[in-house]
Amino acid sequence: MSSNDGKRDLALTVRRILKVNHAGEFGAIRIYGAQIWMARRLFPDIVPALQEMRNDEIDHCRLFRDAMPSRKARPCRIIALWSLGGYVLGFLTALGGRNMVWICTEAVESTVHRHLQDQLTFLQTIDPELHGLIASIQMQELAHLKEAEKNQMKQGLSHAVLLPVISALTDLMIWLSTWGDSSWMRSEMARFDQT
Repeated sequence: MSSNDGKRDLALTVRRILKVNHAGEFGAIRIYGAQIWMARRLFPDIVPALQEMRNDEIDHCRLFRDAMPSRKARPCRIIALWSLGGYVLGFLTALGGRNMVWICTEAVESTVHRHLQDQLTFLQTIDPELHGLIASIQMQELAHLKEAEKNQMKQGLSHAVLLPVISALTDLMIWLSTWGDSSWMRSEMARFDQT
């Protein structure tokens, strides 16, 4: 493999990171949007917190979209699936009650945090600008995770069942968004760490 091929592979990985992050933020916007719609009718006291988190996700989505052109990245091909999946997940969890809303947030944000941590490891020397952007976004995502953990009234059977299911669905959407390249990225990042 020539050094040009190595550079091309790194640029491709960066594009994949942007693609999946942008799609994930779009899905999160849809989750919060559906939850807010239901919460206004069922438990309006949590609407301000959900709106604040949704506003953060809107900002993150814009930031990732703005970072795409200079890296020749394009939005995800299955963004409509993120939209539908996010809305359905948000609607169903809100229908299940305020605790399910927070379980959903915990599951999604903990999965996102794991993926962002992998990306930060990979990008540290490859793309310091994108590394800085993701690091700042990760701080807000961790705040969402802490908010969700703080607001859960109990962690019973619904938590034990829903958390791994929603986490697995989030991982699946990430995998589908990159047509399996998220698995490749993880192994590429592991290889990068060993060098």
